[in-house]
Amino acid sequence: MAEDKPRVHAEAFDDARMEVIMGRLLQVGVLLAATVVLAGGVMYMIAHAGERSNYRVFTAVPIEVRHPAAMLRGTARGDAGAIVELGILLLVATPICRVMFAVIAFAVERDRLYVAISLAVLAVLLFGMFRAG
Repeated sequence: MAEDKPRVHAEAFDDARMEVIMGRLLQVGVLLAATVVLAGGVMYMIAHAGERSNYRVFTAVPIEVRHPAAMLRGTARGDAGAIVELGILLLVATPICRVMFAVIAFAVERDRLYVAISLAVLAVLLFGMFRAG
């Protein structure tokens, strides 16, 4: 005799699944950023192994290196400093990606209030990031 129980799909998208995905997103983002920074740091140490540090003179990074396009060109050339900067950019982008995922997840759940709140948080994050630069 068949029971009239509603069938629950094992892969249903609910709050618990969303939390797991968000947690994984943060873990992967931080681990990826740390790996990139570590690789760039090792490359930098190898390239500058015999140099002596002079802490009496401050040498600033040229302004053109601070732009994302220049950073990507430096990364493509294998510039260790640019690779470290890419890792830091990945670290900063990780929580932004988490908020973007939250907007999508809440939209799938049709939770308009949390979509609006997540969009407001995303707007503040993006404003702060682009306004600072």
